[in-house]
Amino acid sequence: MVSTLTQSQSLVEQAKAQGLRFFLVSYTDLLGGTRAKLVPAAKIASVEAEGAFFSSFASNLGLGPDAPEIAVIPDPASLIVLPWEPTVGWVASDVYFDGEPFPAAPRIILNRVLDRCADQGYTYKAGIEAEFFLLKQTPGGYEIADDKDTAERPCYDQLNLMRQFDLISTVVGYMEDLGWEPYQCDHEDANGQFELNWSYSDARTACDRHVFFKYMVKTLAEQRGYVATFMPKPFSHLTGNGGHAHLSLWQGGTNVFADGADEGGLSPLGYHFLGGVLAHAKGLTALCNPTINSYRRLGASATASGSTWTPRYVSYGGNNRSHMLRIPEAGRFECRLIDGSANFYLALAGILAAGLDGIEKETDPGQRIDENMFSRGAEFPDLDTIPTNLAEALACLEQDALLTDTLGELGKKTFFEFKHKEWDAFNAQITSWEMAQYVNI
Repeated sequence: MVSTLTQSQSLVEQAKAQGLRFFLVSYTDLLGGTRAKLVPAAKIASVEAEGAFFSSFASNLGLGPDAPEIAVIPDPASLIVLPWEPTVGWVASDVYFDGEPFPAAPRIILNRVLDRCADQGYTYKAGIEAEFFLLKQTPGGYEIADDKDTAERPCYDQLNLMRQFDLISTVVGYMEDLGWEPYQCDHEDANGQFELNWSYSDARTACDRHVFFKYMVKTLAEQRGYVATFMPKPFSHLTGNGGHAHLSLWQGGTNVFADGADEGGLSPLGYHFLGGVLAHAKGLTALCNPTINSYRRLGASATASGSTWTPRYVSYGGNNRSHMLRIPEAGRFECRLIDGSANFYLALAGILAAGLDGIEKETDPGQRIDENMFSRGAEFPDLDTIPTNLAEALACLEQDALLTDTLGELGKKTFFEFKHKEWDAFNAQITSWEMAQYVNI
């Protein structure tokens, strides 16, 4: 059985035990990109001890060409053997600079918040719902890979799902081999869109697995001549890609969100956590929706299927998908703010920091709203609305001291530099819509 490995086993030992010839030593940069070096197994001992070295300027972590290298040190607990290439092991890594954890690296940022969580006696657990499109590249641009996938309301469509059985079943089989316990997969609400679900785990493992999942799906799609994209809104008339996360806090084997839960599904501590997330929602938006395209999804009008499935208000409800936060059953809540472009290390770090702040301050989330917020949201004028573009979201994040402290001084500086540059580049473009609209003025 191909599996994730235990922390007590060194990479050298696992290479011998499983016949590994190479390791992909991988880390995630501040923009959510995955970078790696391929290391022969014969040399992994020195990399495990001292790291693989990367040019700092090329690493998308905010360092200049004058800076010495970063050292990327693999975490043995994250090791996954590539199911389609079983001589290669993939391993998530932590970034070091001058012998210390690099404070602006996303996995390090999450580690800092997880340490605070552990100091308070809690374990943070997460399950991620990963949505993606299968596309094909044509001379005219990207199109839905399956020409027959044209239904106006394709969600859960059996024929459209089973025409992709080869890819979907292969991914599911690999996740079963890895011990992830996949339990459902479906055709989603847009043509060419799919979602695969696997069991929750501690938050760091969930983030590592999501990074690997994206790599796995993209690789397997390419092998079949497709392009798999997690882009939030590839097509204006179709539902976009969410990255919803189901979250809970635990003490040992006890889910403290479920322990003492009321009929609404959460314990008093769980509601305080929820209240903290709501209180910091506007700032969290930039971490959960970090691209220009994210706000095509969040601010969209109704799609061909009849709904965008994206929140517009800072609100929560029960098993009600029109809210930003949903409580589907006792002991957990779903954050529906996150989209497919999110760097989950940053998004889950921000949500945890906000939730712990809510617990500390005993923040009241207010009464849940049992209404369809897509059609009746305007009837609640006291509710905050979610930022409508990246610049607005960045301004909200910049004003949120808790979240900027969570990023750290260098993380904050670098994140804002990257994102303001992205916003400025977007605004410098002249679109085809503008030409069509204004050329005859």
